[in-house]
Order: sequence, then structure tokens, then C-alpha cells
Amino acid sequence: MSAAESSATGTVKKTPLYDVHQDLGANLVDFAGYYMPLRYASETEEHKAVRTGAGLFDLSHMGEIFLSGPQAGDALDHALVGNLSPMKVGKARYTMICAHDGGVLDDLIVYRLAGEVWMVVANAANAGVVREALVERAAGFEAVVDDRSDAYALIALQGPDAQGILTGFTDAPLGDLKYYAILAGKVAGIDALIARTGYTGEDGFELFVDSSDAVALWQELAKVEGVVPCGLASRDSLRLEAGMPLYGNELTAETSPFEAGLGRVVKLDKPGDFVGKAALAAQAQTPPGRRLVGLVARGRRAPRKGYDVVTSDGTPCGVVTSGAPSPTLGKPIAMAYVDTGVEATELAVDVRGRQEPVDVVDLPFYKRQAS
Repeated sequence: MSAAESSATGTVKKTPLYDVHQDLGANLVDFAGYYMPLRYASETEEHKAVRTGAGLFDLSHMGEIFLSGPQAGDALDHALVGNLSPMKVGKARYTMICAHDGGVLDDLIVYRLAGEVWMVVANAANAGVVREALVERAAGFEAVVDDRSDAYALIALQGPDAQGILTGFTDAPLGDLKYYAILAGKVAGIDALIARTGYTGEDGFELFVDSSDAVALWQELAKVEGVVPCGLASRDSLRLEAGMPLYGNELTAETSPFEAGLGRVVKLDKPGDFVGKAALAAQAQTPPGRRLVGLVARGRRAPRKGYDVVTSDGTPCGVVTSGAPSPTLGKPIAMAYVDTGVEATELAVDVRGRQEPVDVVDLPFYKRQAS
């Protein structure tokens, strides 16, 4: 049963690390049909741990959908907006799956694990939609779609100390593993797919392991001094500072990749046709009616999702998609869609009836220093 299906039936699933989270005293919430840790103690301290050291995340709610066969790459080229088939083995790519009208059904990371084996990682709430779309769109290609989400657990170790910590548990050549690449190896004696990817704006790794090995791997990594278990709240503030979109907020089925400033992932010049190409090609030639921007509040009240962005005379001109206090910047920040052509010098956010002035800034809010 997918996360979306579990939510529809009222059944909330547990990740393999559910008991671990309970033992740690986590505040567990229903997120995308799974019981997930929102925080363990202080989400601000968890956030800071990732920026300065290392944080440990349970991401086992994510979907892992495999495509294999001699035409698996061609099937992905048809199904997704990216040009995946030329990818080398061991590489990863950020891409999207769009509807025929160009709306975003989900944003994805695709890994090429072998010559004819690919892994598509989908957001938990959309895993069922992605699986069904891939099955439909791969019809006619020599490719098999296999949803292995329940077989895998996903644990992320993120932060500037992540490589040094993980090196103590594996002989895999982490120093040679580039960003958006993946390799197979053993971590603490456990077979894993080790990806240098993440959703925090920091260096780090995502470890795909058999569900039965999740507890053992988590416990080994958690023993290291300075490794802090982190929940969804800190993951959200970290990705917000890094200007990374969240499906359901910045990306929806009613949102175009071009509106979100992510038109670069749409490869209109790749060979052959793909689902949504005609609509996306038209959108690429038409300036979007709104644009995604960063907002930094001048005061202390945080803009939140759904709040109106207004001009100096109080006229609505946009809407906040994500907002929260930024532990790194020390002030509230937000992402918002703002109407194209609106003068950005004097904008405010309507925070419960009070106009709070904001400054419009380029994304991301935070970018780690190159090592």
C-alpha cells in the first residue's frame, strides 16, 4: 500500500524505525500516511546541528520505484521531463514528472544503478501517483516497473561532518563520490546504496538499505558523538533556507516548472516526445504570470504558508508557499509566488491582519561554503 493509499484508507504506516523514534521521545505525527518524527527535543538545535556538525534523518517514507530492462532509459525519457538515458551508471539527476498540461505531479531524483537498472525516488505522498504514471507511460517499452518502497529504508546523514563520520563505517571511496552520485558498499557491515544527495543545503549522504537493517544502521550511526537525530521540522527549515522546493507548497499539479524557476530541468531538446512536452514548450515561450521569490521579514513575525503578499497599498499580489524563522539568519524567511511585474521594493505579508514589511531577495537564503 502506498503512502497516498494509506492516507485515503485512514491507515497510518510505520517506518522500520518507528520504535526507535518512540524510545527517543520523538513527537510523532502523521506525515504523508506515515508516523514520522516532527522533532525529538528542540527543532532549532536539530537545525543547528546539521549546519555545524551532523544530523541523522529517517526518510523511509520516501518511495523507491525501479525501472529495468533494455529500454528503461527510453521509458524514463518519455515519462519524465529530463534527458535521463544518457546518464552514466552511478550518477543521479533531479527531475520532474509532469501531467499533459505541464503541471508538476512530483519532483524526483533518478539514479542509474546499472546499465539497465534505474531507481526513481518519489515523495511519499506522491509515490502511488508516480508508480501508476510510470507503469502507464512505460507501456510499449521493454521496461519493467517495480515499486520496492516497502523493501527499503532510507537514512540520511547530513552536515559538514557527515563524510568524516561515515568514513569510520565504510571502506567505500566517499572522497571520490561526487554530489549527485551513488555507489554500492557496506556501511557498518550492512549492504547499502550510498548516495551523495540531500535536502538540507549541506553536504551529506542518503543511505538506502534493506528495511530489516534500518534499526542496526541507525543505532550504529547514532552512537557517534555529535550526531543528532533530526525530525521533519528541522528538515523543513533547512530546505527552506537552501531555497529547495517542497511538493505541495512550491510545486503542485497546478504549478509549472517555469513558474518555480526550475525550467532548466525541462529538456525540450531531447530526442523524441515526452508527456507534457507540447504544453511545456508553449510555457517556455510565454513569460510566467508569477515568479517564485525569497522574502526576508523585517520584523519578528514569520510569514506562513497561505498568507497574502501585498503591495504598499494593501493590494494582494502573491501568496506565501513556505515560511518559518531561520535559525541561521536569525530572522523569519519565506518563499512566495509574486505576480510578475509587481514592484518588489515595498511589499509586505498580511500576517493575521497586520502588514509585516518584507525584503525580496534571491534564492537561496543560505548557501554552504565550498570545501
